[in-house]
Amino acid sequence: MVKWIQLLVTGVTVGSVYALIALGYVTIYRTSRIVNLAQGAFVMFGAFFTYSFLNELGLPYWLSAILGIAGVTVVGVGMYLVVLRPLLKISLVSIILATIALSILFENLALLRWGGYGKSLPAFTGDQAIFVRGVAVFRQSLWVIGLMIIVLGGLYLLTNLTRLGKQMTATALDPGAASLSGVATGRMVLLAFAISAAIGALGGIAITPITSTSYLSGGIYALSGFVAAILGGWGSSTGAVVGGLALGIIQSLATGFVPAGYQDAIAYALLILVLYFRPTGLLGVPLAEGEE
Repeated sequence: MVKWIQLLVTGVTVGSVYALIALGYVTIYRTSRIVNLAQGAFVMFGAFFTYSFLNELGLPYWLSAILGIAGVTVVGVGMYLVVLRPLLKISLVSIILATIALSILFENLALLRWGGYGKSLPAFTGDQAIFVRGVAVFRQSLWVIGLMIIVLGGLYLLTNLTRLGKQMTATALDPGAASLSGVATGRMVLLAFAISAAIGALGGIAITPITSTSYLSGGIYALSGFVAAILGGWGSSTGAVVGGLALGIIQSLATGFVPAGYQDAIAYALLILVLYFRPTGLLGVPLAEGEE
């Protein structure tokens, strides 16, 4: 029993990271209808930027994390302005293909800059484990779960209780009408990319003390977050969290039956099953919703 509870704890931790990535997908989609398959690169860069500021420049951990998130936000905004915005008038398919190309480009740039070996960061508040009836719960895991809850709550407040959030939702529902009503739709999409990049970077910084990040991590996280977003319901922040936690728990528990290297195969299988039996996901709706 202890073994399965330990796997469950691990699944919730990993699932919280998937949920953060899925929230990044949803944030962009709910404002622009763009599916950003380079979302995993934000996670990777968040870890790498913070690693460089901390270990190469010798900056304090907290400052390195802030600068890392800021750097990834600049990357996300620049990606939209330079590559994606000019493609908006062509087709969404072209934009999706462009994000795939950007993901591959970012991976290769990371390989050139940081090499092929994984990088790790120190735990936020020490790496000691808290034991509860033989089950080890690491403090960093609690940080990951807590940050996911904070981000979800922040997005809820932004969407439902602020004028800015309602303008972002209006931009997705009907950009033409939103523009005629005085909404700066271009700025709303730009803001969505900035928020999504910051969320991804935060996830990368939080998970790297637990599992090292390499140049290949971006693609892996992008796939897992994408599956989580579809599993929970595309366009739903709550669904993104449910999908991320469900995927992480299923993958973790499955290691009790199959070798650990098959997690990605499980993710692909879940994606196919969800698309076939319930395309809208567990909590999804056909259109972007105004409340979560």
